[in-house]
Amino acid sequence: MDTHQLDPVEARVLGALVEKQALTPDAYPLTLNSLASACNQLTSREPVMQLSDADISAALDALIARKLVAERMPAGSRVAKYEHRLNYEWNIDGARLAALALLLLRGPQTSAEIRTRSGRIYAFSGVEEVETALAALADKYPPLTLKLERQPGEREARWAHLLCGEAPQTAAAAPCEMIDVGLTGRVAALEAEVAALKTRLLSLEEKLAG
Repeated sequence: MDTHQLDPVEARVLGALVEKQALTPDAYPLTLNSLASACNQLTSREPVMQLSDADISAALDALIARKLVAERMPAGSRVAKYEHRLNYEWNIDGARLAALALLLLRGPQTSAEIRTRSGRIYAFSGVEEVETALAALADKYPPLTLKLERQPGEREARWAHLLCGEAPQTAAAAPCEMIDVGLTGRVAALEAEVAALKTRLLSLEEKLAG
């Protein structure tokens, strides 16, 4: 089984797990509900998706079979939680893991865009560190990233991940199949995100009250 060839949903799940491990460590590993909210975010995602629990469960099963994700049942928990295993299976962490996650979540980007968008996921010291991380991913076998040809009118070339097959050679294209959910899908995703935030707020209030 080729662990490097994923479908768009599996790629989104992996990227979301890496991102939330860095951004919300107290809530990581993620439950299915939390992972659904992360995958369907309206911000920091390209394309925006509206994935059902069934879609994500199928992706998790496939990723677990590839040993890229592990299922955990923490003591005292009534629901399973999920964590990525990219640091073990592909031996990537730190800058390389952050750069790959951003490509999985937002499609082809320049090194400068990755640095700007990394936020709290990873504190890149500069564009040079991003380039070094992306080059290291490209040097793996099989390669995980590819530097695309610079397009006319653009100052910099973009990088793409190769986990969904051959990368596009046009800067506007995404490395995975685009999923256009339309206005209805965006509203539903926003409602799911708000619901997840309310649940998180209630949990924090209960902890404070206790």
